[in-house]
Amino acid sequence: MNKNMLFTYEKNTIKTDLGLLILRLFLGGVMLYSHGWGKMMKLFGDDPIKFADPIGVGMEASLWLTVFAEVVCAFLIAIGLTTRWATIPLIITMLVAVFVIHADDPFGKKEFALLYMVPLITLLLSGAGRFSLDSLFNKKNSSEIL
Repeated sequence: MNKNMLFTYEKNTIKTDLGLLILRLFLGGVMLYSHGWGKMMKLFGDDPIKFADPIGVGMEASLWLTVFAEVVCAFLIAIGLTTRWATIPLIITMLVAVFVIHADDPFGKKEFALLYMVPLITLLLSGAGRFSLDSLFNKKNSSEIL
């Protein structure tokens, strides 16, 4: 590989890693703020828990699982720590939203969950990138497959 090809490869890698950073910060931040925060306040609030129980584990357990995914995992994705593992509960949550919660609803109701799921799958496959805690702690290229 000649010097110009190496420089071009390095520039493209940095662009990809910056793209993954922006994706993680936006996706994790929006998920946590727009979806998880309110559910977390409901979970730790004084009112009795009323929440959907789509997989039959009980309303409180369903809320705990959803808060774990939408708050804890979203935060982990934003900071790039255990990113691939953190995407899995969120992907499951989005699958439940699409195929169980909104199963009988028109596509417009399913669209938001699908729009979250695609970048989550992208992060599952790509990893967090160089600008992440995963990369810092692993001291290796965090874009390797699981």
